[in-house]
Amino acid sequence: MEELLRTNDPVIISVVASLLGQAGIAHFVADGNMSILEGSLGIIPRRVLVDSDDIDAARRLMRDADLGHELSEPRA
Repeated sequence: MEELLRTNDPVIISVVASLLGQAGIAHFVADGNMSILEGSLGIIPRRVLVDSDDIDAARRLMRDADLGHELSEPRA
């Protein structure tokens, strides 16, 4: 799996998860339960991960939804 985005904004995560789900792109939100460690402050970013085979389609979907500025940099 590859990181699509990393954010502290729960609204962005919800919107992206919905877009990915509607497009049939399987995803996983990592670090969602880290609030136990951080005291529910929201300082640890959550990561949205998608399968490596779907990363290009997911990035295209994000750009089409004007969310390209939220994308993580691709790994080299």
